[in-house]
Amino acid sequence: MKITFVVLLASLTLVGCTRHQTSEKPPVHLEQNMYEQPKYKAQSESRFFADGLAMRPPVEGTVARGWLRQDSAYYFGRNGDMLVAEAPVEITMERLQRGRQRFDIYCSPCHGRIGAGQSIMVKKGMQVPPSLHEQRLRDVEDGHIFEVMTNGLRNMPPY
Repeated sequence: MKITFVVLLASLTLVGCTRHQTSEKPPVHLEQNMYEQPKYKAQSESRFFADGLAMRPPVEGTVARGWLRQDSAYYFGRNGDMLVAEAPVEITMERLQRGRQRFDIYCSPCHGRIGAGQSIMVKKGMQVPPSLHEQRLRDVEDGHIFEVMTNGLRNMPPY
């Protein structure tokens, strides 16, 4: 009796795991299942959605993770319309080392390794960029430096 019950239970379980074929094609909205999903490519068509598009627009009001950007001083170098005087982050040795690494990659090709404006790009004919040691640049707000690096200025491209 126990063996018959176990065999019956196993048979029902296995039947539930198989895909049933029918001669009738189900309606489009029922056609999709976990066993056989369509593989959409970007910009392709879909019979599933009423608008015929496979790519779905984001739900209104959603913001991608990491893109909320509520802290305008941190993300834009501004408090309202005013540039921030000092960067809103604690200066640590780790941040200074990371800054040096980023400077060497992005800034030194034009400004030189010491920031004096003499670099390989100047030797190749580029206009001499300002020295980062000039007093007028030492006196500007941190927000100005952030804005110039982000948006570019004159010959400097945005980063």
